[in-house]
Amino acid sequence: MYRLTTAIQNYAWGSPTAIPTLLGLEPTGQPVAEAWFGAHASAPSRCVPEEGTPGPPMHEVIAADAAAVLGTDVEARFGAALPYLLKVIAAETPLSLQVHPQIDRARSGFEEEESAGVPVDAPHRNFRDRNHKPELVYALTRFEAMCGFRAPRRAAELLEGLDVPLARELHATLAASPSAAGIEAVFTRLLRPETRPAPEAVAEVAAACAARLEGGSVSPRADRTVVRLQDAYPGDPGVVTSLLLNPVTLQPGEALFVPAGGVHAYLKGLGIEIMASSDNVLRAGLTPKHVDVDELLRNVDYVAAPPIRIAPEKFHGATRVYYAPVDDFELSVTRVDDGQVHPLPGRGPRVLLCLEGRMTVSSAGDGALTLTRGQAAFVPASDGALAVEGGGTLVQADVP
Repeated sequence: MYRLTTAIQNYAWGSPTAIPTLLGLEPTGQPVAEAWFGAHASAPSRCVPEEGTPGPPMHEVIAADAAAVLGTDVEARFGAALPYLLKVIAAETPLSLQVHPQIDRARSGFEEEESAGVPVDAPHRNFRDRNHKPELVYALTRFEAMCGFRAPRRAAELLEGLDVPLARELHATLAASPSAAGIEAVFTRLLRPETRPAPEAVAEVAAACAARLEGGSVSPRADRTVVRLQDAYPGDPGVVTSLLLNPVTLQPGEALFVPAGGVHAYLKGLGIEIMASSDNVLRAGLTPKHVDVDELLRNVDYVAAPPIRIAPEKFHGATRVYYAPVDDFELSVTRVDDGQVHPLPGRGPRVLLCLEGRMTVSSAGDGALTLTRGQAAFVPASDGALAVEGGGTLVQADVP
């Protein structure tokens, strides 16, 4: 077993206190948006021996003996790379309207940008690796998001009561075609540079939503989201697209799965994220970062569907396992306080993160490591089965 360092990401939408408080870090006053625990080349964790001497990045440890570290099954399926990335995420303000690509497009897009000589760390680069990025978010606090498209008729109902030109136009399109084609037409109209509405038209929609809130809204959450996004990103067409998207509120302990191709935006909250090991994000608005509307539209799934909430399954009483419908990862959360030894699920390469308390993890290979709040570990496949004792909460990422 190795202790792990974390890679901190100071994006503007992050909270200056949420992640430092959770992980026991000293606040710097800067926004802390994400803490990464993984082997992605753009921000890898380092494997630190027990004695605390500086260690190599995770991807070098894996490359040195992939069969032992990953296990032959994982290596055969994913190559000599950790297939997932574990994060802590803290959204103080709304994130971008975004989509993650399917794996075929990630591979071809990466090769296109490589051939064009675009540096992999260039701000305008779309594809930083060859992987897709389905993801699951597990809420540690109340967590608000938008994910996937509403039923077209419901989106039309929300637009119907807004007596401003842009809303009337969008409503007419959906009323004439209450289908995926209608959603695509409206979504494309709002985002494409040649048809996107002027900031003044977006502001009119937001003002109409604010007025409807005061008069007794039929959907207060939808109208509040529009007003909130207009305050954060005035005049951005992404403000209006929120009326097309499913609202999601997670309570602590609940989880949401976002498939590749699923349009989404996280609005506020603290959570654990696990995803395929990728940093490919295609943005269309609600951000000061690089936006590529054409590429995002090329990757969007327009079929209306309810958000995919993942219900946990019990493992030996102390653990809840969140099985996502992908091969790259699964997440488990273990809470113990009885002084007993509890087995952990999973196999292959595992990343552990202690959220609270003091817990000792032992392996079938006779290794043991004690973790306290904010400390993380990497367990190679060769260490075998794991068990935990002590008191606290432990998050584990592993491969199904």
